[in-house]
Order: sequence, then C-alpha cells, then structure tokens
Amino acid sequence: MKLEGKVTSGLGTAKMWVGKVEKAFEEKTNIKVYHGTLNIKLKDDYKINPDWIIKPEEYGGTQDVLVKKCKIKENIAYIVRAEKNQLGKGDHDLRIIEIVSNINFREKYNLKDEENIIVEIN
Repeated sequence: MKLEGKVTSGLGTAKMWVGKVEKAFEEKTNIKVYHGTLNIKLKDDYKINPDWIIKPEEYGGTQDVLVKKCKIKENIAYIVRAEKNQLGKGDHDLRIIEIVSNINFREKYNLKDEENIIVEIN
C-alpha cells in the first residue's frame, strides 16, 4: 500500500516525545531514532493498524503509541500515532501521520513543506 501526501510542519513537541519512547524503539527495532518526526499530511484519513504498541508504562506517558513499519525513499521508518489522535480527539486529525526513523528526512533529502512524498506500507 502506498500513502501519498505532502510534507508539513508539526507542533514542535516531537523532540520531547521521541526522547521518551526512544528506549522502546531501540529495544524493538535496534535503531536509535532521530529526535523529531517527519509530518505528512495525507490526501485521505488513515487509521493505523499497528504492528506494535508502546504502552504508557514503557515511556512514562498517559496513552498508547501505535507504531506501523513503513518505508520512505527506501529507508525503513515507522509511523507513530498517539492513541488520542487515532480516536480523532488529539492534536492531529487522521490525515496527519508522524514518521520516526534513525535519520532526519528533511535534512537528508532537503525536504520542504508542501513537497509530495510517498510512504510505502507492506
């Protein structure tokens, strides 16, 4: 499945939240995640069917974090979504996905807001 969207700016809080879940990511995937997310606004709503879930007790939070493996420009990455966002009660609607990886996609590919991007999900 391919999700098509545009790069968009986030709320600026991802650095803190990724820092909280990085240990769970490293234990599950053996990668050190970059402290930030690549936000993508999709054409349509997307509900995550998670590959795994980071529980609040794993990162000191208050809600589940849903995780789905994907690829962007041949790089392994992960869609992450807070449970509130998945339920339509959070800071992002269902067209926004946040991507974490061990790289900074904006820097590596010189991505700017409004650029088209494809996310591949197996």
